Amino acid sequence: MATAKPILYNAWISSCSHRVRIALNLKGVDYEYKSVNPRTDPEYEKINPIKYIPALVDGDIVVSDSLAISLYLEDKYPEHPLLPKDLKRKALNLQVMSGSKSICISFKQLE
Repeated sequence: MATAKPILYNAWISSCSHRVRIALNLKGVDYEYKSVNPRTDPEYEKINPIKYIPALVDGDIVVSDSLAISLYLEDKYPEHPLLPKDLKRKALNLQVMSGSKSICISFKQLE
């Protein structure tokens, strides 16, 4: 039985959406790309009531927030890891990811 492809709801202008598309492509995940405008799309609000982008729908799971999506993908698709096995290097990578998340939040607040 074939499983449905994950669906990434995103906007081309969003740096956080770029991060998730990069992770999906590095992992080799076949996904469906859906461009949305969270301000004007009432259907998207049903999927993600806080209306932030990106959001990943994988079966009955909806994950929003680019860092949460990246970590979800890392656990679900362990092949082609995004993070090193070494705990020290992994911690440093997570610090960088967390810092770039702050940049995404800063841009969102400027809108």
